[in-house]
Amino acid sequence: MRELEPTSPAKLRRVLSLPLLVCYGVGVTVGAGIFALIGEILRLAGDHAPLSFLLAGLIAGVTGVSYAVLVRRFPRAGGEAVFVNRGMGLLWGRITGYGITATGIISSSVIALAFVGYVQSLLPIPKEILLIGIIGMLAGLACRGVKESVYFAALVTLIEVGTLMIVIAFGVPLFSDMTLVASAFVPDVDTVVLAGVLSGSVIAFFAFIGFEDIENMAEETINPEWTAPRAIFWTLGITVLIYVLLSLTAVLAPDRNAITGSSAPLAVLFEQITGLPGKPVAAAAAIAMVNGILVQIVMASRVLYGMAGEGLAPQWFAKVSPTRHTPTRATLTVTCLILALALFFSLVRLAALTSLVTLCVFALVNLSLFRLGSQPGEETLARYRWWGLFGMIICLGIAGFQVFTGIIGAH
Repeated sequence: MRELEPTSPAKLRRVLSLPLLVCYGVGVTVGAGIFALIGEILRLAGDHAPLSFLLAGLIAGVTGVSYAVLVRRFPRAGGEAVFVNRGMGLLWGRITGYGITATGIISSSVIALAFVGYVQSLLPIPKEILLIGIIGMLAGLACRGVKESVYFAALVTLIEVGTLMIVIAFGVPLFSDMTLVASAFVPDVDTVVLAGVLSGSVIAFFAFIGFEDIENMAEETINPEWTAPRAIFWTLGITVLIYVLLSLTAVLAPDRNAITGSSAPLAVLFEQITGLPGKPVAAAAAIAMVNGILVQIVMASRVLYGMAGEGLAPQWFAKVSPTRHTPTRATLTVTCLILALALFFSLVRLAALTSLVTLCVFALVNLSLFRLGSQPGEETLARYRWWGLFGMIICLGIAGFQVFTGIIGAH
């Protein structure tokens, strides 16, 4: 009688090309944040809001280079946890992985609550039913397959980015005064003005968080050593361009106070520059929230899966569905935690703290690049070791500025 050969465990399936990975990256970065943050940054930085976004993009780009270098060397799901584990050891790798997972779960819960608040302003549906419905639906999509999840995220990304580009297109006639356009990027040498620009850039940094999720999809990416670094740079470049043009439109709009005083600033901006109702823009914001929940479920579950593969989390999370090739156990665990937090907690301040945790993780990733580049046999990483140290200093400096100025507690 012929013996049955042992069945090899199911693995994640490589289906993501560069365009799909860029769509995922842009979708997770250009999310619900920009629809709400533009007014606050305009209030802080005034005429120089575009400069704040440009500085925030450069700050994110410093760590983006470190991620791109490390994902070429370690193209694994789990991203930051893998990098820090290899560079600083098991304990710091575990702390990093659970920190990133927590930020994804908490931010998803807050986005879900924001989505519920928007829907309830239109339809009298109980909060619990809305939460269970939207989170359950997105969890089912995430479990079905990464390709289906990313296709959905790509579709929503087109709606998000398309909406922002329409706003920018209507604002192009405002760019005719090149003197005003140039002055937006050249602030006066004044302490108050410079402090406003810096504070605005710290807030704007929140809107760039998300590009780092790209490396967590490495085990589902075709040729990740080539694709993932390029996806990171494309994502950051597209995001910076959109944010700078959008903020420039807001700076040149006729009624700035109406924008900064609104809870739906982009809708107000659209109304000002077009004379049309802003409800379609508000609807796009709600769609962005749905996308934000999905991509965070996908990201957090991949971190848990990757951590299990590195021995940083229980092996139970390493199980992959043999039919769907998705980390079902990790996905369902993340979903249950998101739902529990959304049902029982108020997370506004906790959501703001996610940016601080992210900066600390960025600092650890940069430090890991420095340490790995100092090891024998790591010639490729050695060329970037001082860049890693520079990135760590930048991240810790911004985190310290947030704590010192109370930005985290205020939002």
